[in-house]
Amino acid sequence: MPTFDRYLLSRLTVLFGFFSLVLISVYWLNRAVILFDQLVGGGQSAMVFLEFTALALPNVIRLVLPVSGFAATVFVINRLTAESELVVVQAMGFSAFRLARPVLVFGLMVTLLVTGLNHFLVPASRTQLAQRQADISGDITARLLTEGRFLHPAAGITFYIREITPQGALNDIFLSDARSPSHRVTYTAKRALVVPDAGGPKLVMFDGMAQTLTLDTQRLSITRFRNTVYDVAGLILSAGPRHRRVEELSTPELLRATPALLAETGETRTVFLYEAHARIAQPFLSVAGALIGLGALLLGGFSRFGVWRQILLAVTLLIGLQLMDNAMADLARRGPGMWPMVYLAPVAGTLVAIGLLWASQRPRLFKGPRRRGAAA
Repeated sequence: MPTFDRYLLSRLTVLFGFFSLVLISVYWLNRAVILFDQLVGGGQSAMVFLEFTALALPNVIRLVLPVSGFAATVFVINRLTAESELVVVQAMGFSAFRLARPVLVFGLMVTLLVTGLNHFLVPASRTQLAQRQADISGDITARLLTEGRFLHPAAGITFYIREITPQGALNDIFLSDARSPSHRVTYTAKRALVVPDAGGPKLVMFDGMAQTLTLDTQRLSITRFRNTVYDVAGLILSAGPRHRRVEELSTPELLRATPALLAETGETRTVFLYEAHARIAQPFLSVAGALIGLGALLLGGFSRFGVWRQILLAVTLLIGLQLMDNAMADLARRGPGMWPMVYLAPVAGTLVAIGLLWASQRPRLFKGPRRRGAAA
């Protein structure tokens, strides 16, 4: 690889890493705040929180990398223009298409990264995340053992613990069970223990009372007890085996779309084909975005006032490309034969970039009218 190509590619790579780190951190922090409230606030440990955030990272990275590639290209080309390096290189005979070679290599590198994420890491992480979510939802003990908060582990259930001792005893219990349409039972106890059992965990309460309100007659009956047992395992209904979603399936499984997989996910063949081909097509938006950034900034030549108009044009074209990709995704979901629509956005973006590079080599398209107006 020639010296200039290595130089430009190294600068693109460094800035790509910087922008990726910043954007991933922003996305991760936003996601982490939500997960922290859901998991740690719901009685899970900090390790479970870190595990969930780590499993969510591959999908975040997949979304961020194309944007980082575009931002790195615009930043580097703008810097080369401001420091007159680009002018020197063009004076040496480098055409716009020759300048595009290292940018194309850079775009293909980003495409390979996104492809690996789309086909391998993201489906695997989503499968593991869904499995862990199912495990957490079935962990009734962790959902109950939170002191000082009114919890709702199931519809119609309200549970409160004033204090949990280091020995595992629960002091001052309040439990309201309003699941029955005919009556409502409220338990209060001075002390309780969660005891494992073959049929699921049991809540053993000591020195308390049960208040039963019959809703039809509004009659309240009170039963005092020294100890009683409440089946907390019954708060969660058995959901049977977990069914995978489309996003968790591998790309070969999506392309085959067997009747068994369609029945498992409850989706149509159209959705399967769209998801499979979207995983193949969307990484190439990275190439289109990088080339659009280069082509837009090469328009108009050097100016002491900067290239902010070209940057605005590049951002506008990238937004338009994303809108087109979303529109084509909607069309691709309308029928099993519409999946080629997902490839239109990458192809259109590449053609736009080629058009920008071609136009950048014809300055008369931009300077000619201005010069004729000045001469008149």
